[in-house]
Amino acid sequence: MTSEVEIGRGKSGRRAYALDEIGIVPSRRTRDPEEVSVAWQIDAYRFEIPLIAAPMDSVVSPAIAIAMGKFGGLAVLDLEGLWTRYEHPEPLLEEIASLDDVRATRRLQELYAEPIKAELIGARIQEIREAGVTVAASLSPQRTAKYHKTVIDSGVDLFVIRGTTVSAEHVSGRAEPLNLKQFIYDLDVPVIVGGCATYTAALHLMRTGAAGVLVGFGGGSGHTTRTVLGVAVPMATAIADVAAARRDYMDESGGRYVHVIADGGMTNSGDIAKAFACGSDAVMVGSPFARAAEAPGRGYHWGSESHHGEVPRGARLDLGTSGSLEEILYGPSHVPDGSMNLMGALRRAMATSGYSDLKEFQRVQVVVTPH
Repeated sequence: MTSEVEIGRGKSGRRAYALDEIGIVPSRRTRDPEEVSVAWQIDAYRFEIPLIAAPMDSVVSPAIAIAMGKFGGLAVLDLEGLWTRYEHPEPLLEEIASLDDVRATRRLQELYAEPIKAELIGARIQEIREAGVTVAASLSPQRTAKYHKTVIDSGVDLFVIRGTTVSAEHVSGRAEPLNLKQFIYDLDVPVIVGGCATYTAALHLMRTGAAGVLVGFGGGSGHTTRTVLGVAVPMATAIADVAAARRDYMDESGGRYVHVIADGGMTNSGDIAKAFACGSDAVMVGSPFARAAEAPGRGYHWGSESHHGEVPRGARLDLGTSGSLEEILYGPSHVPDGSMNLMGALRRAMATSGYSDLKEFQRVQVVVTPH
């Protein structure tokens, strides 16, 4: 039963929990971390690790997408980023890393004002495809109708429609809204769509035929959505609510399983483990990978919200560099803060609580841990 908290006489709301407010409970049975499987499969695509690098210019370049694929994971290329606006974006990425904080937002707005070029969409997807790894790329809902044919024709394997908030029913008096259900039905590739953070919104997105739903908005380390719009839902509650929608949609649809992918707000390995404990099938992260020595942001991190032309809702962060992409994924770790060896830590969390695969681990007991 949902307990409402009175905020004042005229307003009440649910108590919701962030990932750092919950803890995983060890069980009576433990196992060796080497015996734990962290593999994940969506549609026909199997991955040895359930980590997805978020479609952000500071995180994913074609080279990073190829490297992540070879390491057993997945990276999503942002098709509205510098890689599809400029033939040679490397000097611009270097410039962004050299800007002072006062100048950064305005310069990002200027750089991202350059039009997207369809031929570069094709070229970037082809570059990743030729390396023999699974190709995933993303567009915002606003640009999906315009560019989706180019994306599909270029040979993408997984198509991600990602925005701060994506609904199955967008109301607009200015333009024809994207009909997600018709759109996904017409496509030949699996679609991952989001973000959403409530049971009802997730259920509606699942009914569009999406293969996966992204959970979360306003919670990523580069976002200021909470500050600018006042929009935020704590991730532990959001994941658990959307996992409940997945279960109920399975009953409603006669067994169709839609993957729940936690997206944003996970900066360390403990957050990632707790996202699975709350019901995630995979997690999409940005800042842990932005710290990789190979990351295109050179230790800086920003998202598409940070260069919005009218209402920027993100900041360029200086995260620094912690190690190579391989060390961040598989170790060895040289720091005790959970920013490296993400997969080793996840295996150990699962082994300590006695679970051998991710599907089982979703059933682990959690507790609320007061700050």
